[in-house]
Amino acid sequence: MSDTAFIPSEPEASAPEATIRVVIVDDHAVVRRGLRQVLEADATVEVVAEAASLTDGRRYVLGHHPHVLVLDLNLPDGLSLDSIPALRSEFPNTQIVVLTMQSEPAYARGALSAGALGYVLKESAETELVEAVHRAARGDTFLNPRLGAKVAAEPPPGPPDGLTERELEVLRRIALGYTNGEIGEQLFLSVRTVETHRAHIQKKLSLNTRAELVRYALRHGLLTDE
Repeated sequence: MSDTAFIPSEPEASAPEATIRVVIVDDHAVVRRGLRQVLEADATVEVVAEAASLTDGRRYVLGHHPHVLVLDLNLPDGLSLDSIPALRSEFPNTQIVVLTMQSEPAYARGALSAGALGYVLKESAETELVEAVHRAARGDTFLNPRLGAKVAAEPPPGPPDGLTERELEVLRRIALGYTNGEIGEQLFLSVRTVETHRAHIQKKLSLNTRAELVRYALRHGLLTDE
């Protein structure tokens, strides 16, 4: 038997928390700079890129593979809500936190239904954004508490403006960013039938573009989970 005494090993130090990589998309340089300062005050968060448009934001997500994309709702090249489903589909490992001045419950419902995990008001960014980013990185949701209370207190209305239930289903999917072909597959309709429904919707609502249809869907709370 060995005379060497047994010396218990020291417990291993816990591994440091993994760094959360973040891309910020906002069209105001001053806002981006402030958001970077807020986020990087947390030692576990690193802002790897900033962008002023959806186009550049997508390019940076493609190049940097961030854990979280902090996304302004209104950008020069489009309503980012309309792009959330496509971004989530293309970059499933990047979670989205919407940061916006829009305090209407319909916008929050729409963003979360489209695939975002966080919804933070810009007025509360200093106190809530870091928590929202951490939760999103873990796959959890975050909604501004006051806004969450409004969402709970204001259930969405039923079909408006003479739309049929089928037209409502088509409109909801248009607003979530699906193509006519994808809508047809989901609803077991031909592309021509989807196009006909879309034409009827636009005529009934006197709207012509996807952006207008998205704004209409948001105002009427049509983007809640089915």
